[in-house]
Amino acid sequence: MLRVFVLATALSGIGPLAAQTPEGGDAERVIFLTRHAEAEYPYQEDPRDPPLTALGRERAKALAHALSSAGVTQILSSGYRRTRSTAAPLAQRLGLEVESYDAQDPQATARRLRKLNGRIYVAGHSNTTPELVALLGGDPGAEIDPVWEHDRLYVVTLDASGGHLSTTLVRYGAPSKPPPGDEP
Repeated sequence: MLRVFVLATALSGIGPLAAQTPEGGDAERVIFLTRHAEAEYPYQEDPRDPPLTALGRERAKALAHALSSAGVTQILSSGYRRTRSTAAPLAQRLGLEVESYDAQDPQATARRLRKLNGRIYVAGHSNTTPELVALLGGDPGAEIDPVWEHDRLYVVTLDASGGHLSTTLVRYGAPSKPPPGDEP
């Protein structure tokens, strides 16, 4: 079952998630997953690998603030600039390296995540993030709108054997809004 929490947020982000994540130490694994923050489209220099916009850089800082005391011990990102830039402020704040994963092989990434211990943050894409949530046994909810939705943060909790316990969806940073005329 997907638990959804919409948090009142300011541009600077939500408060740290430490108190909102399950307790349990070694018995549980908590995986935080987001889509990358807002990227610069169209980007002529390298259309497949745009940098973050100013709003995206602010969102990345909000994410770092939100997860700063959540006990994250590993950070994974696809190899794209926009995902690595989304993860960078958190990595810098925690003194961790950003490890790459293959966004083209979500099943291998899910197997890898099931084997890791502790609390892990994963920066992905509008199509790969919900797929990873589902492969971990979670409920990804509705599709992420690839044009405008960037504020979704999944918290997937696994038991010691890698079995799914819960999925929680929170929103962080400035609320994502569809362009005028595209409201759902």
